[in-house]
Amino acid sequence: MSSIYDSFSQALSLIFHLDAELLGIIFLSMKVSCIGLLVAVVLGLPLGVFLGIKKFRLKGILITVLNTFMGLPPVVVGLFLYLLLSRSGPLGFLSLLYTSTAMVVAQSILAFPIVAALTHSAVIGVDPVIGQASSTLGATRLQVSLAVIREARFGIVSGIVAAFGRVVAEVGAILIVGGNIAGYTRVMTTAIALETDKGNFELAVALGIILIAISLLINSVLHIVQKKGMVGVS
Repeated sequence: MSSIYDSFSQALSLIFHLDAELLGIIFLSMKVSCIGLLVAVVLGLPLGVFLGIKKFRLKGILITVLNTFMGLPPVVVGLFLYLLLSRSGPLGFLSLLYTSTAMVVAQSILAFPIVAALTHSAVIGVDPVIGQASSTLGATRLQVSLAVIREARFGIVSGIVAAFGRVVAEVGAILIVGGNIAGYTRVMTTAIALETDKGNFELAVALGIILIAISLLINSVLHIVQKKGMVGVS
């Protein structure tokens, strides 16, 4: 019991004293996750809107693939990226393996289907009359899309927040392609695993507390957004 108390006590001390190693790991984690999420939003948001508005032959298959990839195992993503980026792989000449860039790519792949699929769900939930009315008033395709996005904004934001929650807590893929190198590719989740194995529970607990705080913040934001969306609908 005393060892647990000591670990938490020293962990809180690291947090309150803004330990340099702790801050470095947190900063890199947020940097990788935010950039990965940004790439996923730039690519996934337009695709989700397109799938929600347009009708074409392979639409059902594409939606099924996106929904399936929402639960894609991170270690599988890490494995395939490793094979692509290793020296003997087709993209080995880029020398991206064990870099933060490779970690961003992994995070983007994991977040992309979540953003696209949940954006699609939000868009198809919008009353079709809105798009029809915009077209009747002479709106361009872009203006119609923007009108639909505006109506689906709460659902879209919820999808983006959910995607961020997925990537910030991810460990499998970034451990494989990042290598957990101190000062370069060590993020919160991989650092917790390493420090626990080393018996350095103080840093592991401190990072765990930060992760829980981030998770709480994400879920609070998601709750607020969903609540506003329900109020807006009513």
